Order: sequence, then C-alpha cells, then structure tokens
Amino acid sequence: MENLVKIEVDRLYRFDNGGQLKAFADIVLAGQFSVRGFRVVDGKKGLFVSMPSEIGKDGNWHDTFKPVTNEAKAELNRVVLEAYKQE
Repeated sequence: MENLVKIEVDRLYRFDNGGQLKAFADIVLAGQFSVRGFRVVDGKKGLFVSMPSEIGKDGNWHDTFKPVTNEAKAELNRVVLEAYKQE
C-alpha cells in the first residue's frame, strides 16, 4: 500500500433526510486533481462509497471514475468514510 496516491476529502456535504444517501464528497488526489461526486450510501451491508457516475446513451448509469486496484478502492473508501464519521 505504500505506492498509493494521497487522497484527501476536500468537501463533504451530509444529508439528514433518513434516506440511503448520507453524503456527497469531493476528493483531491496527490494534491493536484479534484474529483467530484462521490456518494456515501447506507446499503444492506453498511456504509460504502459510490463512485461518480453519469447516465449513458443506453439509459444506464456508468462510473466516470474508478480505482484500478482493490487497494486503491479500499483506501478511497477508508478516507471518505473516515471523514464522514468525523463530521
């Protein structure tokens, strides 16, 4: 895990509406790139981070950002969920 890019939560906006969507988050990668539109969702197995997505011409939703490795995905989830739980 030592080769992972530094991930920071730039902004986190919480929802207290009782629904599954708990927050939106924007992150900064390596202090140089901003990625917006992550969602903290309360699913059947607990909280998880959903990737930014957009609707395609086929009518389906497609991720516009995706970690390439499981380690990167785990680190992204850890950082965003930690920020969510701290606020």
